[in-house]
Amino acid sequence: MGFPKLSLFLLLFLLLLTPHFSESSSSSDYSTLVYKGCSKNTFTDPNGAYSQSLSALFGSLVSQSTKTKFFKTTTGNGQNSITGIFQCRGDLTNSDCYNCVSKLPVLSDKLCGKTIAARVQLLGCYMLYEVAGFPQISGMDILFKTCGTTNAAGRGFEERRDTAFSVMENGVISGHGFYATSYQSMYVMGQCEGDVGDSDCGECVKSAVQRAQVECGSSISGQVYLHKCFISFSYYPNGVPRHSSYGGSSSSSSGSSSFTGQNTGKTVAIILGGIAGVAFLVICLLFARNLVKKRDGRLLTVEEDDGLLWRQNCS
Repeated sequence: MGFPKLSLFLLLFLLLLTPHFSESSSSSDYSTLVYKGCSKNTFTDPNGAYSQSLSALFGSLVSQSTKTKFFKTTTGNGQNSITGIFQCRGDLTNSDCYNCVSKLPVLSDKLCGKTIAARVQLLGCYMLYEVAGFPQISGMDILFKTCGTTNAAGRGFEERRDTAFSVMENGVISGHGFYATSYQSMYVMGQCEGDVGDSDCGECVKSAVQRAQVECGSSISGQVYLHKCFISFSYYPNGVPRHSSYGGSSSSSSGSSSFTGQNTGKTVAIILGGIAGVAFLVICLLFARNLVKKRDGRLLTVEEDDGLLWRQNCS
């Protein structure tokens, strides 16, 4: 009765390999909430004009997120008009950008309700809307800051961090608003709002860096969000890991390791898939050989006939 045992072995073998066949996903962290900003004032909306404009705005922003990583538009007329923006992190794919942005209208309504202005920032994207006449703030105003609770041990950390910051400051200019790199165990990322010019972007990121240096001190990680830009940094004493969520599109400076986790995951899946296919074929051939040995001129039994059909399906 070799067939049932072999079938069980084959089933277990394939079940163990199946999880590796799925493509590596970059959705592990981009939809995590970073912060929210909600106006204290809500709509005065007796005829529903604001609600209709806001709904149309959300629909327009989400639909555009399949095509681009930054979009700004206005819906409604006169005092009922609402301006909105979305932006995705520069290393997200179009699919991940859409998946991230499509969560924001629901989150905005849940976290802020029908306020006259709101901003919801996820790790991978943000959405902002303001009614006509809402007071504007400086692009350098800080919206949110967080610093890791762990401080770097030993000397040389701040020098490595500041060198990485300097590379990033130049990178966002040459990268036209987005730059991410690793440098000597430091990972840094900077991005500006899509309609900010290269020079202004460099100044905004420089201002965010200065805040991080002063307010985060020797903390090994941090994020600083200004109105028109943000930066983040992380220190990995044992070397920067390959984060699949960063994809393979981030820039690298000299001596840095690029982030190709997503491509690596695909390669591993292909290799494992090939191994599984070869192993499956070998098992089929071994089983067929076993059947041939068991034949001694007799007609096929029911068990042997089942095995022949299984072997034919394998080939």
